[in-house]
Amino acid sequence: MQIVVRLDVMLARRKMKSRELAERIGISEQNVSLLKSGKVKGIRFETLARICEVLQCQPGDLLEAEPTL
Repeated sequence: MQIVVRLDVMLARRKMKSRELAERIGISEQNVSLLKSGKVKGIRFETLARICEVLQCQPGDLLEAEPTL
C-alpha cells in the first residue's frame, strides 16, 4: 500500500497558495512543496493538525492509501 498526499488538491479547492499555507502554519514554503510532491518520509501530527485547521479539512482529505501494483 502506498500513501498519496493530496495537499495540492485541497489547496486548489481552498484557492490558497503554498506560500500562504506555509506562512499560516509556520513552516517553510519548500517544506510545503515537498509535502505536495509526496517526497517526504513522514509528517508530524502537529503539522498535519495545523494544515487541517487552516484548510478546514480532515487528515483523510489530505492523505489517501492506494494499493501497490
